[in-house]
Amino acid sequence: MACAAVFLALVASVGSSSPVLADELLDLGESACAEFSPQLERKIGERILNEIRLREPSYVDDPEIADYLNRLGSRLVAASASPTADCYFFLIRDNTVNAFAMFGGFIGVNSGTLLTAQSESELAGVLAHEISHVTQNHLARQIVREKQSSIAMMAAMAIGVLAARSNSQVASAAIASAQAGSIQAQLAFSRDFEREADRLGFQTLSGAGYDVRGMGDFFGRLQQAGRVYENNAPVYLRSHPLTVERISDMQNRAQSAPYRQVADSLDFLLVRAKLRAQMGTPQEAASEFGKQLREKKYGSEIATRYGLAYALFKAKQLAAAQREVEALDALKASSPMIAGLAAAIRMAADDPPGAVAIYRDAMQRYPQSRSLVYGYAEALLAARQYGDGLRFLDSQLQTYSSDYKLYGLQARTFAASGKRLQQHRAQAEFYLLQGQLGAAVEQLQFAQQAVDGNFFEQSAVDARLRELRKLQAEEAKQKKNGV
Repeated sequence: MACAAVFLALVASVGSSSPVLADELLDLGESACAEFSPQLERKIGERILNEIRLREPSYVDDPEIADYLNRLGSRLVAASASPTADCYFFLIRDNTVNAFAMFGGFIGVNSGTLLTAQSESELAGVLAHEISHVTQNHLARQIVREKQSSIAMMAAMAIGVLAARSNSQVASAAIASAQAGSIQAQLAFSRDFEREADRLGFQTLSGAGYDVRGMGDFFGRLQQAGRVYENNAPVYLRSHPLTVERISDMQNRAQSAPYRQVADSLDFLLVRAKLRAQMGTPQEAASEFGKQLREKKYGSEIATRYGLAYALFKAKQLAAAQREVEALDALKASSPMIAGLAAAIRMAADDPPGAVAIYRDAMQRYPQSRSLVYGYAEALLAARQYGDGLRFLDSQLQTYSSDYKLYGLQARTFAASGKRLQQHRAQAEFYLLQGQLGAAVEQLQFAQQAVDGNFFEQSAVDARLRELRKLQAEEAKQKKNGV
């Protein structure tokens, strides 16, 4: 829906925090909406995601869940029509079933989607559908098609369609305030894209080795729920309109494909257990998981016992949580999430050296786990092993130079070791990577005032400050010119 697509992706994610960012996005100008380059798409997507991270309470800042979603997403992207596409997946804490693709390859997933999916293949089917929206440049293609529409009209249409995701009565009023004919054209165009995303998503799902029946099964259940709930249909149905034709097409494709039974990964089961353990109070969650274990009413003993261990940990019953982790070891359960929980229990028990040992061992088995990297740096900081921590973070930043979390940990470690100039310098990069240019400039000004840096460190700070002030001037000029 042209620039409305920006609002649609943004407001669906950030709710009441969106007006400020919406104004900023409008400053890009109508010409930018007519000709969206990949660089501009990425810039807008990053800006939206940064706002979500900073201002949206439902954004889930959980490295373990992010690790899982991005491992799953990367496997699917590699089997997609554009295997080199740069996609990033993140979680929104919302019990409704929904997922959405934003500009620049950023894909959000509601926690309700993970909990509603009955298999990993079903979840993969949803992500494959969203990946197809990205690889086929659906948002940019909508903008090119609707370049004659005014920004105000596109915004009005976006509000109307967006409102339908959560409240059909509000949607009716909002839609009535815009041009009904234009809205219908937008929705029809969207359905074409949905069918294309279905077809390519199916191919992606198959190519990645998942059960292709998962896609049709999941969407079919949502369609049945829509019939039951009538006007209160699941959110995903309103944001991704399903039709009998689409469901039939998915099912026909699945029937013609070779039968493939695919077991769920352990991390899929553990992520679901962790999300369930976060519902209600930790005590309630521990009671429920304990009951399932006693009555042997579970699909996976490992996942259920992990959920119990996590709930006990959150309830600060550390000895009981430790016993459950030991029971997981006895079951030969191995996962970065289990190792991370074991280390977190040691940290909570005021045993940073014990946590350091667990993290160090786990990182050798799971070198791609970002959650273990962050946990290890935290444990080194708590153990006051500042030199080891700084060397480790520096080695990580050589590979992951755009990881703002690493800079945040580096800033804290520099602060603990009394290195003020380096603390502010790292904090500046932390802010910059989250789109907070003004805060980054301020940190570099603090670094200039620090007296503990040598000539080369001070020179590096001065040079970086000049770069960021130049960026500030360019942004001010673009805003003035409406670009």
